[in-house]
Amino acid sequence: MTLVLVFSCAVAQAARGDGVYTHPGRLIDAGNGVRLNFYCMGHGSPTVIFDAGWEDWSPSWVLIQPAIARYTRACAYDRAGSGFSSAGPTPRTSVEIARELHAALHAGGIPGPYLLVGHSFGSYNIRTFADLYMPEVYGMVLVDGESGDLITAKERAENDRTFAKTVAGLEACRSAVATQRPLPPIPATGHSYAPAPRTACSHQFFRGLPMPEWSTQLNALVLRIANTRVALYDAVISEMHEMPTDAQWLIVHRRSFGNRPVVVLTAQNHAYDTARTSPALHRAHLRSEQQWAQAQRKYLSLSTDAKQIFAMSSGHYIQLDDPQLVISAIRGELRL
Repeated sequence: MTLVLVFSCAVAQAARGDGVYTHPGRLIDAGNGVRLNFYCMGHGSPTVIFDAGWEDWSPSWVLIQPAIARYTRACAYDRAGSGFSSAGPTPRTSVEIARELHAALHAGGIPGPYLLVGHSFGSYNIRTFADLYMPEVYGMVLVDGESGDLITAKERAENDRTFAKTVAGLEACRSAVATQRPLPPIPATGHSYAPAPRTACSHQFFRGLPMPEWSTQLNALVLRIANTRVALYDAVISEMHEMPTDAQWLIVHRRSFGNRPVVVLTAQNHAYDTARTSPALHRAHLRSEQQWAQAQRKYLSLSTDAKQIFAMSSGHYIQLDDPQLVISAIRGELRL
């Protein structure tokens, strides 16, 4: 088990050639009437599978997937209800999500072994996938993954209260989208960024629309989905509602990865502190970052070949703030 410090620099770069994400890729049967949208690029083995964070889908990987596709097969997909995938049955647990992904990979002839890459909530899904289908797993890269199963019961209870508030705000937004009424603003709590006052709730997806890393066309497409698709809200509401259940499932069904490689990428500047941040506030943020790092360190016990890499200047979206760090981590595990 290894810990690595990386002093990364935040970057703001527009994606080139992100038009692939503005239209459906390959829609694959996942059972129960679900069709999952996949974007697969490149050739080789193992196959890298990307799962995005909560309220996100395939474009989350716009700076990562094409780079990895130069070396091996790289597939990003939209969970049921998100992006161009069809709606799926509820509840949207990580077990259901993992089973749908597994069924689609096999139905679509996308062979393993799989190197699983998950951001935030996506880490719950790929860890569940690994626990269910470990013989097909090559390894795992967690990009500032959720750690609800690694924290104390008290901390989980605090998270659950936050989840409940977030769901309430989403339900109000869903209702307005469904009835084509004016959209309420994004709630002040429950998000990793501070939206401008009176920003419409449909802008809350990813880390706030429009995304500076995307083209005008991709931003317009994603916002159109967020403004009109009720199934998207049904999916993300159910996903958040089930997160406590997902964490408990991972506690009960925890499996060793043996010597399969596991990389834990841990952001260490979620608040984006700068030299202008007050010393008192910066100290408070540092305490929070230390607690986050300690929780994430517990991932290292999953494998005898595990390491934690700290992205010292990155916020929660390491794949956007420091894409090269994520690319290097994946390539390192592929020995490329």
